[in-house]
Amino acid sequence: MGGRALVQWEQNRDNAPDSLHVDLYAGGPAPAELEDVTFYQVPYVPSTQGVDERLDIIGRMPELRVLQLVSAGYEQVLDLVPDHVTLCNGRGLHDASTAEHTLALILAAQRELPRWAIDQRERRWTPSPQRSLADSRVMIVGYGSIGRAIERRLLPFETEVVRVAGRARPDEDVHGVDELHALLPEVDVVVLVTPLTEATRGLFGRREFSLLRDDALVVNVGRGPVLDTEALIAENGRIRAALDVTDPEPLPVEHPLWEAPGVYFTPHVAGGSAAFYPRARAFMDEQLARWAKGEALANVVRPGR
Repeated sequence: MGGRALVQWEQNRDNAPDSLHVDLYAGGPAPAELEDVTFYQVPYVPSTQGVDERLDIIGRMPELRVLQLVSAGYEQVLDLVPDHVTLCNGRGLHDASTAEHTLALILAAQRELPRWAIDQRERRWTPSPQRSLADSRVMIVGYGSIGRAIERRLLPFETEVVRVAGRARPDEDVHGVDELHALLPEVDVVVLVTPLTEATRGLFGRREFSLLRDDALVVNVGRGPVLDTEALIAENGRIRAALDVTDPEPLPVEHPLWEAPGVYFTPHVAGGSAAFYPRARAFMDEQLARWAKGEALANVVRPGR
């Protein structure tokens, strides 16, 4: 297929098939002429909160046939994409980065690295016994592509992994989310890596926290609203948390989560490490080649009509 594509990276413009006219758009003020765009790769930014100009301009593309995200999540665009447009995401591109960051969050929490960083800055030497990741039972809620990557990194640390997904998959030893409450009292660490849907919004709240043993750790690298922030704050340190996503996001400076005991967080950076960008650019080269040849696209999450 021919047409005009709008992409983020120069590599993809330079490597695009000759049948495509490719322009660059990395965010900010959009090109004036968008009426003939048939393929649009939304510029990547880590946070998915709100709709900005990158998404607003979809309505100015009457010839659009493919909307390509390089994020794994796509809930932020579902209401913006016409039915005739094929929606593709970046499934797999963030697996290594997010899994690596998840492991870092868990280890930092278990071995109290934030505390030692503060002690170093204040020249205070106060050694004490530490928790361990070894021999822990870790539940992954949202066992998909990223969940598998997290598991591969956890197992060498001598952990037991409990897999949970939206539906049970007995052939993979994956529990359904309907078993969540029965499983929570027996785990030490919970990793939330689910997309945000109506089914997962508020999935982890007061009831779920109450079922965890004292000093358990909850890690959220999925979407902020999957975890009930008020319920976490109400735990007052009984349950610890290490978050890469929050609700709201960005977190207002006066929000009580900043000072909640047992909680620390990073500003939605898990998926955007140095490993992501070359993988995303290579994926986009392949995707544009498929589009130009009329071949089936990768990572289709909603076919166009």
